[in-house]
Amino acid sequence: MCDEASRVRRRAAGAEESARASRIWWERSADEYQGEHGDFLGDSAFVWGPEGLTEDEAGLLGPREELKGARVLEVGCGAAQCARWLRAQGARVVGVDVAFRQLQHSHRIDENEGAERLPVAQADVQHLPFADASFDLLCSAFGGFPFIPDAAAAVAESARVLRPGGRLVFSVTHPVRWMFPDDPTRSGMTVAQSYFDRRAYIEEDTAGRAVYVEHHHTMGDWVAAIAGAGLRLRHLTEPEWPEHNTSTWGGWGPYRGRYVPGTAVFTAEK
Repeated sequence: MCDEASRVRRRAAGAEESARASRIWWERSADEYQGEHGDFLGDSAFVWGPEGLTEDEAGLLGPREELKGARVLEVGCGAAQCARWLRAQGARVVGVDVAFRQLQHSHRIDENEGAERLPVAQADVQHLPFADASFDLLCSAFGGFPFIPDAAAAVAESARVLRPGGRLVFSVTHPVRWMFPDDPTRSGMTVAQSYFDRRAYIEEDTAGRAVYVEHHHTMGDWVAAIAGAGLRLRHLTEPEWPEHNTSTWGGWGPYRGRYVPGTAVFTAEK
């Protein structure tokens, strides 16, 4: 394990460096993340982003009755809260996450609920360890997709494991959100960087090694990735911040949420 983050840079980062940084960050941060956000996410709930939009409200995965018996993969599952909701609908679901510690939290929740362990595995969204056409549905709620350098390659890898007619639904930080500083208050409403600056946000240790990497892709980049993978974009959801949600989550919050979208959810079919 390397040192803690000591500086922030904007620069390019490739697939291997990005994956390594994500493993380092989420292994170290899993306990804090689940402690801070576990109540908001629920143990068996499907929440698409900081606005609090749930799958019960949005219905982006398709008709509820079609989830029963469906083969589903959740990418970047964390403690598998969304996967657990899917299992409750009768889906045959497996979750993958880059961090083993997150998967240990999944086992913890199952044990606390007295439920059978949900099938989970350690894997990177850029290299899914499954055969072609293995799943009817692939979903990711702020999972692996915000952390990959090549949007086209990641979407193509997701499309590979989907059967014809299968559905891909994933949420990411809204591309517009990248123009603003990480401050959800009025003072953070000034554009601070170019929307077209695709250099990654990187936190480095004292040796210059990346310990956190997040990538920016424009709305056009994501649409091109979906089309290039042979998928058809069916919906683009931009959740509005609800009045009842008074919490803040990093750069997301009720003030900024009234003016600027914070989350984009893409729904595509193969």
